Amino acid sequence: ISDMQKSSAPIKVLVTILGLDQHEVGAMAIAATLRDAGMEVVYGGRFNLPPAVVNSALQEDVDVIGISAHSWEYLHFLDEIIDGLKAAGMNVPVIIGGSVVTDTDKADILSKGVSAAFGPTDTPAEIVAEIQRVARDSRT
Repeated sequence: ISDMQKSSAPIKVLVTILGLDQHEVGAMAIAATLRDAGMEVVYGGRFNLPPAVVNSALQEDVDVIGISAHSWEYLHFLDEIIDGLKAAGMNVPVIIGGSVVTDTDKADILSKGVSAAFGPTDTPAEIVAEIQRVARDSRT
């Protein structure tokens, strides 16, 4: 895909859940919200480890990786995902969202290179707007 085609194509988001986190309702809800906002969504499902997330992002040529977090496993796996993306030569923004994301966690993960983080009080409209901004910025 040429840069011009990519810039006009719909935003493509991988939505996935890490480790043993079995809370799928939030991930499915955000996947539907993003789809309804005109984005293409690749749903990675539950029980993913960092190499699978990186491989899916590479194979699907996504613009953004969205990790649904309803347990704290993302804190354990985040460095491995970011390192895996770098090793694969991919500059794909990672976004974390979920009911367990606290302001303290948000500050920590943003300092590690996560592009955006959402907690339980963020609205669907705020999430969509931020993903659009992050994707647009990464395409330029």
